[in-house]
Amino acid sequence: MKVILLQDVKGKGKRGQMVEVSDGYARNFLLPKKLAQEATTDNVNTMRMNDRATQERQAKERAQALEIAEKMRSFKIQVFAKGGGAGRLFGSVTSAEIADALAEQQGIKLDKRKIVLDDPIKVAGEYPIKCKLGYEITGELTVEVKEQ
Repeated sequence: MKVILLQDVKGKGKRGQMVEVSDGYARNFLLPKKLAQEATTDNVNTMRMNDRATQERQAKERAQALEIAEKMRSFKIQVFAKGGGAGRLFGSVTSAEIADALAEQQGIKLDKRKIVLDDPIKVAGEYPIKCKLGYEITGELTVEVKEQ
């Protein structure tokens, strides 16, 4: 029996795939637990339309990520932190502070987990920071840390 998986099923396939399974497995396990639906012509057409919509959404999101990556190269974000003189800071500048400054100064909302800091920033100065934008796209951002 051909079924369309509604969720990932270990050993059978991923969500959205059409797979061939035994009749008993489908009737006794997959269908009652709503892990799959029977592959009728209507369901197959719905699956194809959903796939097409998903591909269009992903293409749009990828284009937005590329646009943001291009914008990031052209500007510099300023972050102010308390310092003790001679450029040393009390504590360090975190990715959350960089994300807040990016949203405030440029209007780009980016999750703090997508900002990659190799080492904590503990000294005032300019730093190139990489940001993961999704779909294997990374943008580089220049952050200028100043003493307050």
